Amino acid sequence: MPVSSKVNSDLLDIPITRLNTPPRPSIGVSAIVFDGRERVLLIRRGKPPALGQWHVPGGKLEAGESLVEGCRREVKEETGVEVSIGPIMAVVERRQEGFHYLIVDFLAHLIDPDRNDILPADDASAAAWVAETELADYPIAEGLLPILQRAIRAHRGERLGLIDIEGLGTDFIPAMDGHQESPRTQEEP
Repeated sequence: MPVSSKVNSDLLDIPITRLNTPPRPSIGVSAIVFDGRERVLLIRRGKPPALGQWHVPGGKLEAGESLVEGCRREVKEETGVEVSIGPIMAVVERRQEGFHYLIVDFLAHLIDPDRNDILPADDASAAAWVAETELADYPIAEGLLPILQRAIRAHRGERLGLIDIEGLGTDFIPAMDGHQESPRTQEEP
């Protein structure tokens, strides 16, 4: 008996070989951005994975981009906000809903602290500045809350994460106790 190459077309039009093949890993970047009132920028995911959940802006790294360039681009595409990139707060792996991502979460800073108007676009169906006390009111994507809590501490001055000591946006290392250099942020070119 011949084997069909499609799942029941009433359900989905996905080749069977795709269903049995693990997803190809991709690199993702995201930015944890705070405004002058210490609210964090969140977007509601308009596409899978995590459709409808709230997350920090970010997405898939494009060919030829550095992590820093991709992070700045994703924030601007999803919210219209321009940021400089600071230390890495977390590196997480997510395998869900047919996706496999290695995501690098950066602390980021508004280029213009007086401009905090946001315009959701691209993969974001909504965007909001959210106070720490309001985070429980949002369906936050799995695993993000502890990262946000550490980022809040870093935003308030605690030296956490991996720091770009050289300012090149390529090599991030842990801050050493007693190290006098301050972490550099990657400004828009």
